[in-house]
Amino acid sequence: MMGDLVECRSDYEYAQRPVAFYWQEKRLEVTELLSQNRHPSGVSFLVRNADLGIFELNYDICTDYWSVKQI
Repeated sequence: MMGDLVECRSDYEYAQRPVAFYWQEKRLEVTELLSQNRHPSGVSFLVRNADLGIFELNYDICTDYWSVKQI
């Protein structure tokens, strides 16, 4: 099983801030970070892409997988 692909900025820890992600085989840039939520299993981001709207990006630290969902 392979997770979704997310590119992120990682200055002092992994998954600090997403900058781009892949949706339906297209690379989409994050134009705005709307919210970030850290939880015991990882981190979630609510982001905006200028063309396709709002997405939820979830990173699970136990499995090292990202999931991407359009909102």
